[in-house]
Amino acid sequence: MNTHTTGYAPAEYGRVTVLVGPERGAYPYGNSLLVHGTNASLVVDPSLSLVDAAPPADLVLVSHAHEDHIAGLGSYEVPVHVHTGDLEALRSRDVLVAGFGLPPDAAAEADKAMRDRFHVRGRPDARGFEDGAVFDLGGRTVTVVHLPGHTAGHSGFLIEPDGFLFVADIDLTSFGPYYGDVGSSLVDFEASVRRCREIDARWYGTSHQKGVIEGAAEFRRRLDAFVGVVERRDATLLAFLGEPRTVEEIVEHRLVYRPHVQGPHVNPAERRTAVQHLDRLMSGGLVTEVEEGRFRAT
Repeated sequence: MNTHTTGYAPAEYGRVTVLVGPERGAYPYGNSLLVHGTNASLVVDPSLSLVDAAPPADLVLVSHAHEDHIAGLGSYEVPVHVHTGDLEALRSRDVLVAGFGLPPDAAAEADKAMRDRFHVRGRPDARGFEDGAVFDLGGRTVTVVHLPGHTAGHSGFLIEPDGFLFVADIDLTSFGPYYGDVGSSLVDFEASVRRCREIDARWYGTSHQKGVIEGAAEFRRRLDAFVGVVERRDATLLAFLGEPRTVEEIVEHRLVYRPHVQGPHVNPAERRTAVQHLDRLMSGGLVTEVEEGRFRAT
């Protein structure tokens, strides 16, 4: 039984309407967009809030194939578009769950949650787009800005002439960047953050909690704090590697989740995060493999 609240609070930014989810869009909720032109309208990232209260639209854009961004997709029998890097995960729930990289028992539980909690059925009709694709709604355009790292296909959308950049799960929360799925990449995430810094907009919309930030200067200040979490993870790992450690010891020490957080997703995400930080620190000469499978700060 789904016990989640549905419904949203609309907030206007030019002709862009942010459909703010419960708890300011904190997971498992999210913030969706409704964009009108003179010829057509579209929704971005139909969340749980849109399951029972979906506004009409002519097409749907998905920033990336994660459950909290597609829970309301069943409300729309219109064309659905996502970056080609996430296309198969949007088309198939099996592919989506496989991307979490969970052990078999946990994967089965995740699949059940995708179906029952988030209404994910898969959209085999979904279409792929690439970086720079433009959706012309009539007097208003929505341009794809590919921002990989969180997932391979993770994308933002620049809406003109309003000057609204939706950055999806570059969400500026204190949790920091998440790059713990099978298709995630720390290197790509950092490149995407650099790309965001270069885009001047009036408003910057996030998927969760932080909502909409006005002004490039304030957005860049918050962006710096957000990616500063990556540097703190590096520092935490370097301090822990004062003596030789295995990847499993790093996983137990934790770089991402606080000790009280439990669940089958924790260790796989911690392991992939640890490996990516190890690779980066080793390439910079800050960590060395002193014997097979054991690493130490230099």
